[in-house]
Amino acid sequence: MRITVFGASGYSGGHITTEALNRGIEVVGVARDVAKVPAGATAEAGDVTDAAFVARAVEGAAVIVSALPTAAPSGEGTELRTAVEALVAAARATGARLGVVGGAGSLLVAEGGPKLVDTPSFPDAVKPIAQEHDRALDYLRTVEDVDWFYLSPAASYGSFNPGEKRGTFRTSGDLLLTDADGNSEISGADYATAFVDEILTPAHERERFSVAY
Repeated sequence: MRITVFGASGYSGGHITTEALNRGIEVVGVARDVAKVPAGATAEAGDVTDAAFVARAVEGAAVIVSALPTAAPSGEGTELRTAVEALVAAARATGARLGVVGGAGSLLVAEGGPKLVDTPSFPDAVKPIAQEHDRALDYLRTVEDVDWFYLSPAASYGSFNPGEKRGTFRTSGDLLLTDADGNSEISGADYATAFVDEILTPAHERERFSVAY
């Protein structure tokens, strides 16, 4: 199996690329800085807004992975929904599946809501990032002719809290998962395991699901 990972040099994309390679998957890793793409992947430099490049990069891929960042607060970079729209178009053209690294802010803290991003304790500084992820998910939920999945991590997920690979975790749907102490965490390595599990054994067709300890 071959997959193409857009954002392969980033935190999530790097972990997914490494996990996929370790499980015998051929990976094309797309990044602006190809030096940061994990060894073993075929590194390609390009931009998701370049349709001709994207078409070449996804050729032969069974799954296209979006591990792309949101746009910077300054407006620099590509808005995530725009990037996801481009990758949906590529998946539609090739028949590939699309997997999207999502955010936790759109997860519900309880049945019926509210969303995590709408709770009083959610940091204002990261609300634009959460809202951008939410817009991308809203768009995906309108797509009925491409097989996609969107994996939301735990609330405390990222390079600031890398953790270690435990090999065990829980999955859910739209609800935020927490432990007995109210913590919501997942390491980069275990997030990638859940993501690659879904690539190899699809269980969520046109669905968002979430992962945490």
